[in-house]
Amino acid sequence: MKTAEDFLEGQILLIDKPLTWSSFQAVNKLKYILKRKYDLPKKFKIGHAGTLDPLATGLLIICTGKFTKKITEIQAQAKEYTGTITVGATTPSYDLETEVDATFPTEHISEALILETTKQFLGEIDQKPPVFSAIKKDGKRLYEHARAGEEVEIASRKTTIHEFEITRIALPEIDFRVKCSKGTYIRSLAFDFGIALNSGAHLSALRRTKIGDYNVINGVSPEAFEN
Repeated sequence: MKTAEDFLEGQILLIDKPLTWSSFQAVNKLKYILKRKYDLPKKFKIGHAGTLDPLATGLLIICTGKFTKKITEIQAQAKEYTGTITVGATTPSYDLETEVDATFPTEHISEALILETTKQFLGEIDQKPPVFSAIKKDGKRLYEHARAGEEVEIASRKTTIHEFEITRIALPEIDFRVKCSKGTYIRSLAFDFGIALNSGAHLSALRRTKIGDYNVINGVSPEAFEN
């Protein structure tokens, strides 16, 4: 059984984040549970190693106490995701957070075209973050500019796709598994994949399965952690 001292000295907790929860919410929930159970000091440190969007589920690594110093090192590791890309429609946020804003033909999309197109995204690629993201521009987060209806010029950045595997095709849905470097936006990958297919696409499901050697199969839900 863990003690208060264990959490202050540092623990790495693997949480399977539920759908619709923000990463911040998950951290706060654990902080509340630990402080209540162990009577930890007010300044007890806890934080996560890499945000997951509310519409994504899966691995959220939470570090406590002195192990919060490991966050940067954990964040830098390669990540693996599984999910679903829906072709034939785009949304401003590149996922289901916003409504469909345009539709596109899909009749020409074949299994062969899908598999061939994945090859364009392997290795180092240029990627623009979604306008609905937490990156800061002019002192405000991009999603704040987007929600205010402000046009913002976003610079593309280099990212690396180590593996991009298609696991199911049932159009308009395409299931995938991706292993990528830190800073990759899977929503942007879905959007760009739609363009490369001469159509449009958005991300309709996302689950983070791994960060480095940490695997979601060893994770627990916030409720299970509390129990």
